[in-house]
Amino acid sequence: MASVELKGLSKHYGAAVAVDDVSLRVEHGQLVCLLGPSGCGKTTTLRLIAGFIEPSAGEIEVGGKVLSSPARTVPPEGRKMSMIFQSYALWPHMTVAENVAYGLKIRKLDRATIDSKLKAILSTARLEALADRYPGELSGGQQQRVSLARALVVEPETLLLDEPLSNLDANLREEMRFEIRRLHDQYRYTTVYVTHDQSEAMTTADLIAVMNKGKVEQLGPPEEIYARPRSEFVARFIGGSNVLAATALDEARVAVAGGVLRTTGRPLVASRPVAVSVRQHEIVIAPEAPPSGIENHLHGTVTRQVFLGATRDYTVVLDDKSELRVTAPPGCNIATGQSVWLHLPAEQCRALAEE
Repeated sequence: MASVELKGLSKHYGAAVAVDDVSLRVEHGQLVCLLGPSGCGKTTTLRLIAGFIEPSAGEIEVGGKVLSSPARTVPPEGRKMSMIFQSYALWPHMTVAENVAYGLKIRKLDRATIDSKLKAILSTARLEALADRYPGELSGGQQQRVSLARALVVEPETLLLDEPLSNLDANLREEMRFEIRRLHDQYRYTTVYVTHDQSEAMTTADLIAVMNKGKVEQLGPPEEIYARPRSEFVARFIGGSNVLAATALDEARVAVAGGVLRTTGRPLVASRPVAVSVRQHEIVIAPEAPPSGIENHLHGTVTRQVFLGATRDYTVVLDDKSELRVTAPPGCNIATGQSVWLHLPAEQCRALAEE
């Protein structure tokens, strides 16, 4: 295993900037997710790490050795990396066992070593009963497990995964998230995992790098990214925050929609505009008005209510015509058109960095 470090990494295609001055270190044994929407630069970053394309600027170091720079790029076959693709990329004419053992055979290992490694990885990946089947006889989840086993059996220094679960249905995706994390915890390979799915990133990652327009917008553990987003983009992309356009009254309070909110996060400057994020499930909705003068309450009207079984989802239009989404317990049944008060706890109202 080896650490992976990106230093000022950039990739340009003419005037278009796909990756813009990205610096990131993945310690050996860590699993880091590059998370973001389509076109944010995450897959290009992964292809740069793999050596499929050359950087326009910056360097990639693995284990302290420079593998990519504008002056020199080590080809993919010289990088001791395994990559798992969306499409599984299995040989259709080979059995599961033959697919998994393929990388060992081209490394010209002896038969006893191949058999030993193959037996161990088939057991770990729960593929023993499928060893003699062909890819066309497997489900999508089983094919992805074969792809994982083939990548892991060669003991790479670095494991790269490019949207590995995107072709699976919702139930299989959930199952495979935990399977990937289980295998990572067992082998602890340095891993870079690309996804647009925030649940996937939250389930699998030690660290999440949220990417936007070719840059890393925020880097941190899943809990930190979720609870303390630094920008409006991260707040909206991770977990579906409401973002309110407010005006600072002092270093910790803002005026918005006819009310006053006390906030956490960065200190504010009076009279400056500020974006405040608060997550849907952190808001308390009630038809009763709070006592006069109480902060962190906003008035509005319910314009939509959806029963989702475990929760009710509300859309509330505030007095300034802005909208908030609110998630409430199923027993909280407030009719569309009813006047309501929303309590936004101060510790959950996060003042975001200026864009």
